[in-house]
Amino acid sequence: MHLMMIECFARRGLAIAILICYAYQVRYFFASHHKMKIETKNERHRFAVLIAARNEAAVIEALIQSVKAQTYPEALLDVIVVADNCTDNTADLARKAGAKVYERFDRIQVGKGYAMGWLFNRLESEHRIYDGYFVFDADNILDAHFVEEMNRIYNAGYSLVTGYRNAKNFGDNWISSGYALWFLHESQLLNRGRMHSGTSCMVSGTGYMISRKALKKLGGWHFFLLTEDIELTAACITSGEKIGYAEKAVFYDEQPTRFRDSVRQRMRWIKGYFQVFKIYGKPLVKRLGKPGGFAAFDMLMSYLPAFYVMLTGLVIGIGMMGLNIATAGNAVEALTSIGLFLFKSTVVLNILGVYTYIREHKQIYVKPWKGLLYCLTFPVFMLTYGPIAIAALFQNVSWAPVPHNVNTTVQAIKNQA
Repeated sequence: MHLMMIECFARRGLAIAILICYAYQVRYFFASHHKMKIETKNERHRFAVLIAARNEAAVIEALIQSVKAQTYPEALLDVIVVADNCTDNTADLARKAGAKVYERFDRIQVGKGYAMGWLFNRLESEHRIYDGYFVFDADNILDAHFVEEMNRIYNAGYSLVTGYRNAKNFGDNWISSGYALWFLHESQLLNRGRMHSGTSCMVSGTGYMISRKALKKLGGWHFFLLTEDIELTAACITSGEKIGYAEKAVFYDEQPTRFRDSVRQRMRWIKGYFQVFKIYGKPLVKRLGKPGGFAAFDMLMSYLPAFYVMLTGLVIGIGMMGLNIATAGNAVEALTSIGLFLFKSTVVLNILGVYTYIREHKQIYVKPWKGLLYCLTFPVFMLTYGPIAIAALFQNVSWAPVPHNVNTTVQAIKNQA
């Protein structure tokens, strides 16, 4: 009886923690279904498209070609590539495709953040001035209206804008589809909900635009952590910059298909979250109760709490299993705690996957049966974050490139359906 009371209190405590961390997102769910008229100006700005590429010969040309095919005036759009520590012909292919290319070789300061900082310094030293900068990874490709839509939201008063993140290779396997479903969820439920709620959105990976004015306000490019996108988001929120979302600005990126690559990438992300909150945790807390405080609360809840809630659930389950074995000697009964936690998590994630697929099915270019099948494997992908997150606590993690091989076009992606 005493053991049952302990288990009951533990479960209630976990339920309360989950409620505190995520209940506010109900607001985003309803807001994301509302239509919002955005007041904007009819003004075109001069942009630089910045691409940090390391050994990306397989995909770099497709991205540059998709930039050249934009409906936005080509005279207002410069494509600039930093070929970072490349040992292949990425630089030559980028030049051939029409980009301005800088080559960088630095074996100490390695990673996209450092490459971008170096590039920004070069542009400033050469007095190459733009109204704003797009930041892409080499594996991205863009819908033809991407820049036009981003410029529209920029004209609405947002100095940093993020786009709709879709996947090149949703249908490859359960890993690529797991990534894709989560990023679609981030785009259309969370960022669209944030935009329609009047709070700041968040940058996820790539496919965003930052104005020169905002970059200067932030003190220039100084985002060198393992997750420079999350670091940039935290810097914007703590400085009062509101990030906008352009839901019609669609871009595609390639998701890993090998579990080993996925583990390495997600371990880097989780380690990066710890780095970001070590630096920005206190400034975000201090922002609470001030203008932009809700965005600070949102960011505090969106990353590390997810890890701690998951870890707490596992600890409770394992602890109850140990207590049951010690007191009753019944291993079957002891496994119930962990099994129940995993079952409930699977049901919730299945609902999230199916909801996301149904809502965004027009943007998911696979056969319907395949899309629904990957909704069933989505919980498996998400639950693997558990052991990966625990391993990240004890591993030294450094930036490493994820190989990209999907050389395609937007039309070819759409033809997969």
